[in-house]
Amino acid sequence: MNRKKLGALACVLALVCALPAPEPARSADARAEVTMDDPPLVALTFDDGPRSSTTGPLLDGLALREAPATFFLVGNRISGNEELVRRMAAEGHQVGIHTYDHVELKGLSRKDFDLQVGKTRALITGLLGDGNYWLRPPYGLIDEKARNWCGGPVVLWSVDPEDWKDKDVDRVVAAVVENVSDGDIILLHDLFPSSSQAALRVVDTLQARGYCFVTVEQLMSQRGVVPEAGAQYRKIN
Repeated sequence: MNRKKLGALACVLALVCALPAPEPARSADARAEVTMDDPPLVALTFDDGPRSSTTGPLLDGLALREAPATFFLVGNRISGNEELVRRMAAEGHQVGIHTYDHVELKGLSRKDFDLQVGKTRALITGLLGDGNYWLRPPYGLIDEKARNWCGGPVVLWSVDPEDWKDKDVDRVVAAVVENVSDGDIILLHDLFPSSSQAALRVVDTLQARGYCFVTVEQLMSQRGVVPEAGAQYRKIN
C-alpha cells in the first residue's frame, strides 16, 4: 500500500474514532467541542466546472488519495460532461450549484433567480436524482431575497488562494497550506490545470500533517452543525 493510501486510511480511521455519541441536534451557531484526539478537518471545494480536460485528471488524483471534495457546478458547462458529474457523485464527492451562467445573484428577480439556480438544480437532479444540492454564489455575493429563495445552505469559504490570478502552482499551494486551519473551507477552481495540480499537492501536504479531507456536508455533520436554508457558512469549527 502506497503512502497516499496509508494517509487516507489513517484519516478514515481517525474520523471513525472521533465520531461523537448521538446527541440532540444543535443550531447552526453551535460548535462541537474539539478534543486533542479529534483530527483536523478541512473541506476542499471547486467552482466553475465541470471541464473534461481539468476535472477528469483532478478526480483521478483525488481518487488516488481518497480525498472527497465538493464541486459547485456551472449549469451551462454540464452538457457534454454528464459522465463527469455522475462520477463525482459515485466517488463520494458532494455536488452543488454555482448558477447556470456564473452570474451575480444580488438584485435578481425571482424569475431570473430560478433560471440561474433552479435550472441548474434541475439539470443536476436529472443526472443524480433528488438530493441536497447546496448553493455557492458566484463572487460570494448574494442578497437576502436570493438567500430566502435558495432552499438550502449558502456555502462560502475561509481560505482563498486566488488560484485564477497568476496560475502559479507553488504560490497557490503556499497560500493554502500556510493559512489553513481546522474547519476551513478552501476555494479553488477546476478550470485550470495549475489549480488541479496545486489541489493535489495541498492534499498531499495536509494529509502528511494529519488533516482529513471531507465534503462540506460531512464537515458540518462531523461538527454537529445543522445546515439551515439561507444561512451562510464560511468555516465550520
